[in-house]
Amino acid sequence: MQRICFECEGARVPIFIFYTLITKDLISNIIQEYLGQNADLFLVDLSVSPAGKIAVYIDKFQGMIDIEQCVLLSKFIESNLDRELQDFELQVSSAGMTSPFKVKEQYIKNLNKSVKILTYDGKKHEGVLKEVGDDKLVIEYQVKEKIEGKKKKELVTKVESYFFNSDTNNNKIKETKKVISFN
Repeated sequence: MQRICFECEGARVPIFIFYTLITKDLISNIIQEYLGQNADLFLVDLSVSPAGKIAVYIDKFQGMIDIEQCVLLSKFIESNLDRELQDFELQVSSAGMTSPFKVKEQYIKNLNKSVKILTYDGKKHEGVLKEVGDDKLVIEYQVKEKIEGKKKKELVTKVESYFFNSDTNNNKIKETKKVISFN
């Protein structure tokens, strides 16, 4: 609510302007409508503060988000809101290359790419993301091991499963990030 005063016949008279509350559900529905028309994009995160600050993070399955895509989504959201009734600040951006994964779509996008997993026991595991399920993911990595009957260690390919929900901390995923390499 905003209060503005004006003078009428020498007396100050308050006028109250009421804004409607912007909810996360409202913004989510608007974004889902837009994503329905842009199948390569997906929502990574959305926050709406009580003060009307809206932060939207998006990504896409192929390639990287560019500024044009952020601008188009921002304009679409704004076109579905009324500045006369709703006071808001809107920020639309990419999820970021070095940010931890938040949604399953990010895992799917990064299939067959190098990832780093931090488990709840504090250990880091790195490998190529080979499989993503509802409750787990599988990575493949190589390690040098002593092979019986051989003098020196040889490179061996291993496969490990990590779980989104697990009773033990040693294989429960706390955070997953894409490994960025420049070679």
